[in-house]
Amino acid sequence: MITNRESKVGGFALGVICIAIPLVGGMISARIAGDQMQSFGQLNQPPLSPPGWLFPIAWTILYILMGIALLLILRSHHEYKVGAVALFISQLLMNFYWSPVFFVEQDYTKALVILALMWTTTVILTIVTRKVDKRAAWLLVPYICWMTFAAYLNAGVGILNR
Repeated sequence: MITNRESKVGGFALGVICIAIPLVGGMISARIAGDQMQSFGQLNQPPLSPPGWLFPIAWTILYILMGIALLLILRSHHEYKVGAVALFISQLLMNFYWSPVFFVEQDYTKALVILALMWTTTVILTIVTRKVDKRAAWLLVPYICWMTFAAYLNAGVGILNR
């Protein structure tokens, strides 16, 4: 029989894993993009472009929020849980793929398409997640807002650096 303490330890471990998945994936994606990310500041930037130091801070916060949302989804017993997890994984894979396409390949059009698909998938995920756990859905809203801003930056860099 599982004791309350064992359940808490298992819940803590699941929480760590859920937060680590987006964080570690993001670090790997950033590592692949490598030095190309630093040359981003040398590109022509659209108005409202934030300073380069803001991006890793913003993404770290967003990945933590995403991990907590995943934990809340996994703890749910709702019938849409499996669909929400599948959507979460789909958008996360697109997220990890975006950086190498944008920074290494410098294919701004392809990156914008990936970002649009990722945004759409995340909006659908948020709608489905709202039925599973409203708190998890709200944790995804800052991510959608950031992706919207990222699409503006992606498009602007693409237009200004043809």
